Amino acid sequence: MTKRGLTMIAAMALLLGMAWVQSPLSAAEVESSMARGGKLYDNWFKEIKQPRPDETHPAYPSSGKYPKQSWRCKECHGWDFKGKDGQFGKNDHNTGIKGVTGMAGKDPKAIAAIIMDAKHAYSGKLGDKDAMDMALFISKGLPDLNKYIDASGKPKGNPGKGEVYFNTLCAGCHGTDGKKVSTGAAVGALKDDPWQLLHKSLNGQSGEAMPALRSLDPSVASDILSHAQTLPE
Repeated sequence: MTKRGLTMIAAMALLLGMAWVQSPLSAAEVESSMARGGKLYDNWFKEIKQPRPDETHPAYPSSGKYPKQSWRCKECHGWDFKGKDGQFGKNDHNTGIKGVTGMAGKDPKAIAAIIMDAKHAYSGKLGDKDAMDMALFISKGLPDLNKYIDASGKPKGNPGKGEVYFNTLCAGCHGTDGKKVSTGAAVGALKDDPWQLLHKSLNGQSGEAMPALRSLDPSVASDILSHAQTLPE
């Protein structure tokens, strides 16, 4: 084989080696970005440690009952991401605004541009990376809720397995009864809102050092969700 041929083979091997080394890192970065995007969707101003905007979000309807929460994406689009067509369409959080499920699979850059447009008004409040993390979450990180929660709002996981996961992964901060954390609600207090509990389990709590379970098999979060139904409020 010629010297040129050997050089080409060596170059290809180097590129393949670099791809093999970089792929796991890139995947890890995507997962962490999606988890951070989920926390921004929950409460971006708490996550980036900024004061809550004093004014009501310009797109929030005057009939809305929670104007102080209007800058949180979940307040209009819901914990199930369906907006008026989902959980929030049936309670006092209803704003008549549609969800974000229609954006799943779209180009994250296009979603980030929408987040920063005049209607959504996050330009000057979120940085470019914040917008991209949230866009990546919406594009690629929305869980298939039908796998974990049935139409009546009952979790589908295994509560027995969930107890083991909870006691080893969560109880160090939350306590085995879910009531140890003094800065937030008891885990059992969210048993009637499994969509919110699943969201926080997968992505973590905004502004807190709570680990995200997104990188684990989704069944872990599903089982923990089922066990949470047994915890005291």
